[in-house]
Amino acid sequence: MTTQTAPAEKIDPALDEVTDEELLLEYRQSGDRGLFERLISRYQREIYSYLRRYIGNAELAEDAFQGTFLQVHLKCQQFDAGRRFRPWLYAVATNQAIDIQRRNKRHRMVSLDRASTGDSDQRSGSWSDTIVGSAPDPLVTASQLENGVWVHDAVSSLGESMQQVVHLVYYQGLKYREAAEALQIPVGTVKSRLHAAVQRLGQLWGETHQSPVED
Repeated sequence: MTTQTAPAEKIDPALDEVTDEELLLEYRQSGDRGLFERLISRYQREIYSYLRRYIGNAELAEDAFQGTFLQVHLKCQQFDAGRRFRPWLYAVATNQAIDIQRRNKRHRMVSLDRASTGDSDQRSGSWSDTIVGSAPDPLVTASQLENGVWVHDAVSSLGESMQQVVHLVYYQGLKYREAAEALQIPVGTVKSRLHAAVQRLGQLWGETHQSPVED
C-alpha cells in the first residue's frame, strides 16, 4: 500500500500522547492517513530491524515490511480493542517473515553463497551499528564484531521456533508476555524455547571456540 505523509502543519502534536491502540482505532473509524503514518513512524525502524535480522536479507525484509503495514491496514477492523498493539504488530510481522521465507526457500543458501562478497559487508555494517562508540579501540571493535557475526549465524542455525523467541525477546526486547501474545503461545513455552535456544547456542560456542589441544 502506498501511503502519503500528511503535511507537517496538519500533524497534531497532541498525537504524541495518544497510545498506539487509540491511533489504530481512530484510524479505522476515520480513515485519516495521517494517523496511519504516525503509527508507521513509531515502528518503522524497530520492525524493519526485526525483519532484517529475522530474514537475513535486506530486499526480502523490505518486502516483508511493506507487507506488514499493508496487513495492518487491511486487518485494522479485526483488531481487538482489548489487545495491545505492539504484540499484535509483531505477530503480523512474524507471519509476513514466514510467508516471505516460504516463497523464497532458497534465499538462505544464496545468503551463505554471498558471505564472502558484498552481502558480508552489509551484514558487518548492521552489526557495527550496534557497537558504535566514541572512537573505540579498533581491535576491540573487530573482536566484538566477529562474535556478533558468529551469534547471527548461530541463531540462524536454530529451529524456527527458537529463532522466533530469540529475535523477539533478546533482540527486540519484548517481555515474555508480549512475545507470547505475538506468537500466540503460552508464556511458559516462550521461556522453555528461549532456555533451549540459549543452551544450544552455548553448545555451538563450545564446539566452534575450543582451545587447541597442546601436544
